[in-house]
Amino acid sequence: MKHERKPFILILLAVLFFASLPLSFYGAGAAGDENEKTLPAIPDEEKIIKVMHTISSHTLYNYVLELCSEKYAGRLTGTSTYNDSAQWTASLLEKWGIKPAGDNGTFFQEFPNPYTLVFEGSGVSLFIPVSNGAFIEKPYRYETDYLPGATSGTGEVKAQVIYVGYGITAPELDFDEYKGMDVKGKIVLIEREVPVSPSEEPEVFKKWRSYSFHQYKIQNAYDHGAAGVIFNYPITNPNGLYIKGFQLINAGKTIIDDIFAGTGKSHKDTVKQINKSRKPVSFNTKKIVSLRNKTEHHPEGIGRNVIGFIEGSDPVLKNEIVIIGAHLDHLGLNHLAMPGANDNASGVAAILGVAEAIQELRKLSVTPQRTIVFIFFGAEEQGVKGSEYYLQHPLVPHKSIKGFINFDGVGRGDEIDALAAKNYPQLWEYFDTVNQKYLRLKINPGEFHNRARPRLDAAHFMWAGIPSISFNSSGGTPLPYDPYHKTLDNPSIITPEIMEDLAQLVFLAIIKMTTSNL
Repeated sequence: MKHERKPFILILLAVLFFASLPLSFYGAGAAGDENEKTLPAIPDEEKIIKVMHTISSHTLYNYVLELCSEKYAGRLTGTSTYNDSAQWTASLLEKWGIKPAGDNGTFFQEFPNPYTLVFEGSGVSLFIPVSNGAFIEKPYRYETDYLPGATSGTGEVKAQVIYVGYGITAPELDFDEYKGMDVKGKIVLIEREVPVSPSEEPEVFKKWRSYSFHQYKIQNAYDHGAAGVIFNYPITNPNGLYIKGFQLINAGKTIIDDIFAGTGKSHKDTVKQINKSRKPVSFNTKKIVSLRNKTEHHPEGIGRNVIGFIEGSDPVLKNEIVIIGAHLDHLGLNHLAMPGANDNASGVAAILGVAEAIQELRKLSVTPQRTIVFIFFGAEEQGVKGSEYYLQHPLVPHKSIKGFINFDGVGRGDEIDALAAKNYPQLWEYFDTVNQKYLRLKINPGEFHNRARPRLDAAHFMWAGIPSISFNSSGGTPLPYDPYHKTLDNPSIITPEIMEDLAQLVFLAIIKMTTSNL
């Protein structure tokens, strides 16, 4: 518990509470007593620690509950319900006196963002042959076995399944998994990623990187005449490609095993063979499967980033910027609501805690000298588009940004992970220093090679040459299921105390970065 980890701070605060009068903040004596000596002002450091403790796990958890409520319907960027969550976020910034930094004096930066709505009516079935050409239909269970493709077209297809490995056609690499395979009108089963590890073979991976994107794999299947795709990826993901009528399903282990059963091949061994030999192992599974989706595509969609700032007090240093960011969006309805409690209502909640605390500190005359910008990105789940757009249309030149601090999945566990801390030791030093002095939290600094397709908003900042650290949480009691990108990512899995820990850590580090008071 927090009071067990930081007793020395609580003791200090108790002493200050009983030893100080409220007016001692201003160095004033008791009213009407001219002979009374002026009481000394409380040092800025003590004010900062006192305000840090106003960041409460209860408040942060309530923010998570709000963002996961039905009225925001999973916060899919482009929808009116996402816009409502953006408006709620902006209303808090406005309430605290944080200035807007979006378009035309608003908190909102808008950008083009097509989106697809998914409705009830999806289905996946395997047709098992029996005697006399008859079949037994085996339907699969929503979320347990599959999830609808979040960018699928509306329709239904029943066809043979062709296994095409990673679904890549790369002549320059002498690698074509469609070669010799007739997939016209068929369903193709595809693995995610590519047969090269970006961390183990970074230089080789560069040649394969463009083939790792979901959009490429879908387009390539369509170009070869396929009628649908089964992705071996048991989550929902709205970062694919919409093609009218083209069917997409994300499948779990049960469906994959059933498709491979009786083929004389092991799925696990087949993937290992492709990875080792870098040669295609495509084949017709001869299994008959039906895919069905009901969707509605909106090419006219508009996304929103929410941006606010606290201007620095120093006439020179205020031109140096520190950005704190988290993605506000999640997956919307698929067809049930995907609440996105950990991913990433938790990150939004933590930033809101930091923002309010900084404004409370300013009321005590401790004012950041550098400018602090808060960005709540849209469309992270749809291909990390909000942060990409911001960096193409920045509030300030990139060279003015001294650091970007990203929060993504910070709401579960008892440890804090600091991705890319080792890449940017000067930026990391602020966090390490305040942690060692005040908090003593369990933090795991790590490296981030950032070679694959972008999966974090921090990736775009790093590619722009901006020092960036991305925080997430880990540890704690394991869940009996994986909640990632499912309906199971709901407030019941949240550990409020870890959000409080991180918000307090970042608050102290930001104050150290932007003032000379710690």
